[in-house]
Amino acid sequence: MSRSIVRQSKFRHVFGQAVKTEQGYDDIRVSKVTWDSSFCAVNPKFLAVIVESSGGGAFLVLPLSKMGRVDKNYPLVIGHSGPVLDIDWCPHDDNVLASCSEDCTAMVWQIPDHTLTRPLSDPIVVLEGHSKRVGIVSWHPTARNILLTAGSDNLIIIWNVGTGEPLLSMDDHPDLIYSISWNRNGSLFCTTCKDRRLRVCDPRKREVVAERLAPHEGIRPMRAIFTRDGNIFTTGFTRMSQRELGLWDPTNFEEPIALLELDTSNGVLLPYYDADANMVYLCGKGDSSVRYFEITEEPPYVHYLNTFSSKEPQRGMGFMPKRGVDVSKCEIARLYKLHDKKCEPITMTVPRKSDLFQDDLYPDTAGPEPAMEPEEWLDGRDEDPILVSMREGYVPPKSRELKVAKKNVLDSRPTTRRSMSTLETNTLPFPALFCFISSSCSLSLTYFSSLISFHLSFSLLPSLHLYSFPASAA
Repeated sequence: MSRSIVRQSKFRHVFGQAVKTEQGYDDIRVSKVTWDSSFCAVNPKFLAVIVESSGGGAFLVLPLSKMGRVDKNYPLVIGHSGPVLDIDWCPHDDNVLASCSEDCTAMVWQIPDHTLTRPLSDPIVVLEGHSKRVGIVSWHPTARNILLTAGSDNLIIIWNVGTGEPLLSMDDHPDLIYSISWNRNGSLFCTTCKDRRLRVCDPRKREVVAERLAPHEGIRPMRAIFTRDGNIFTTGFTRMSQRELGLWDPTNFEEPIALLELDTSNGVLLPYYDADANMVYLCGKGDSSVRYFEITEEPPYVHYLNTFSSKEPQRGMGFMPKRGVDVSKCEIARLYKLHDKKCEPITMTVPRKSDLFQDDLYPDTAGPEPAMEPEEWLDGRDEDPILVSMREGYVPPKSRELKVAKKNVLDSRPTTRRSMSTLETNTLPFPALFCFISSSCSLSLTYFSSLISFHLSFSLLPSLHLYSFPASAA
């Protein structure tokens, strides 16, 4: 009598559950822009959602505790002149958020701890360097103040938001960039592109170090994320438009570690990765379900765990960092599902009978402190995230102001030749010269012309003074 062998995993029975209605966020006009981003970003302090707005782009920022119906007049974060396409919370400061827009700019915002009383329209810094709309913003996982932006000009720019200056840029992509994901220590990032290539880039060398043509054979958009151990997890479409996922070793792109077909839906699958549990949550735009998988070192490498289903389709999804989950309830992940008019938190829980802290579920996780400064990263240093214990839960620190030390633009402006109007105060300026000449009727037209020509060359002779010429020169 044969006995089926069940794979042992502490995450095998993870289940999803929507919170009670009063614990959601209602009356939110979610953006209707046709762009494949999540439209939502969340951290242990705030929920941010890109919303519909007239006269430009805007997004809503709510303290997590402000549940229930959102006032129609609740202040928005405004400042972009075009629709906002992507937002991302800084991993090292829970009050700092980056946004990008169709207006070709990215902006960095300082969100106050207190509830907004009026619209927030003054960003800390405006990052201008793209010639077309900017569709992706992504913070560096371990270095302070490093932000990556990617635009429809196929350009990737990495900024130091502490100075507001671009550090480096890459233009290796010949077509629209669909997604970008940093690896764990921020030494590399992977991209997917409309040219159907998956690339691994070293930004400090400004080069593509590995690439794979058509990891998924379909022409629909792909997504890719780095896993904890350096592999790359991808989602895409087959040639027959079936959705599929893949796991790849970037040091050997010839064959996938795993390739799995899912279904025939049209929505692009957005992957969210939990590095501590090595789990991936797949949320398709327009789907009403969330699938989750565990990545292991044993075949088949990507193990399907379960599906959370609800009645309404999702417009987007936000994923809480591990330090924001409730350890007292064995919650290992929390997703924020966007509907047309509301946001609904979904908790992912491991069923345990004990009320004690579960060490095996909560290894030390990435904390809010950066591991290095931007100059150190630029010089070639790599550091893993600084970890914090989850044993006592996580309490977000108070707001720390992000200060931008911009260089004086006048210091870098090339020196121009001084004109007459900028000479010493005892030099007769041009308007006075003109009045003086026009009042001297004895001056001939020929002399007037020569005197004007002589005046225009005076920047080379600053020691001369116009009033030293005799009025009777004619």
